[in-house]
Amino acid sequence: MRTSPLVSIITPTYNHEKYISDCINSVLNQTYTNWEMIIVNDGSTDETLSVSQTFAEKDNRIQIISKQNIGIFRLAENYNAALKISKGEYIGILEGDDVWEPEKLEWQVQALENNSDTVLSWGKAYRSSMDLTQDYGLSPHLKFNAKIFNNSPVKSALQLLLFSNFIPALTVLIRKNALEKIGGFQQGFGLPLVDLPTWQTLSLLGKFSYIDKPLGTWRVTTNQVTKTHTIRMIEGVYSLALACYESNKSFFKETKISTDKIHRHFKGRLIVNYCHSANFKLNRKDIKGARSDFNQSLLKYGFIKPTWKLRAIFGILRCIILSIFISNEK
Repeated sequence: MRTSPLVSIITPTYNHEKYISDCINSVLNQTYTNWEMIIVNDGSTDETLSVSQTFAEKDNRIQIISKQNIGIFRLAENYNAALKISKGEYIGILEGDDVWEPEKLEWQVQALENNSDTVLSWGKAYRSSMDLTQDYGLSPHLKFNAKIFNNSPVKSALQLLLFSNFIPALTVLIRKNALEKIGGFQQGFGLPLVDLPTWQTLSLLGKFSYIDKPLGTWRVTTNQVTKTHTIRMIEGVYSLALACYESNKSFFKETKISTDKIHRHFKGRLIVNYCHSANFKLNRKDIKGARSDFNQSLLKYGFIKPTWKLRAIFGILRCIILSIFISNEK
């Protein structure tokens, strides 16, 4: 391997004052030391900025971009602002509440340096409670598939990325020139994320290099976007999948994937998740909202998940009974 290429680490952060120190320290503790860290503070209202500045004053490899808050549905703007000023050959992603394992960069730089046709390296990640005391297991949960995990031949990973984002964002290391070739980090389709559309597009350019080791830890919270915007995310990924399929028809014709399979998969997920959303609202005594979601699950997306359709019917009955009970109490 040639003399240590520079790695640029993009760290978007918002109100992470409790966690940003752990995040930065995990970079400072890397066994690979030729890096720069670009922290993008998205208008935090807590002490995230001041904590970050304390580190930047002590280490000139750390720089901070502080902006007015634009939120999760314009994430690509923050990522690409950091990408524009980055000087490294490789780009890492580490959100302000996540942490890396000490050897993370060392392993991945070596993997990319040894494989010139590889555009992205990724690996396993721990899922943990916010205080890092409870281990929720490793991601991805999928059985190892060398063809899919390494995107070999090129585009292979699309067979799974069309339906699921199995690549933890905090584990990736990307060739900067590949990112620039696709126009930077991708978003769109009403999605509050940049990872899945970016991985899909990169999978068209080159192979991936899977590291079969834990590379970091991300904190799991009930307020995460995957839980607070579940329906919207599924609808967005649904639209993204259809667009990706249309753009790569010749590839998918050689697989067992069809538009019918895409529709059935995502409609099934929507039926299930509308039920989950309704039950959550019902537990909070939001009867009107719960009934609306149960109706969506029952009446839309066809008769794909009969068991969940039945659950929606029982859910509507629960709403009616609870409404009568509350009305009688008054």
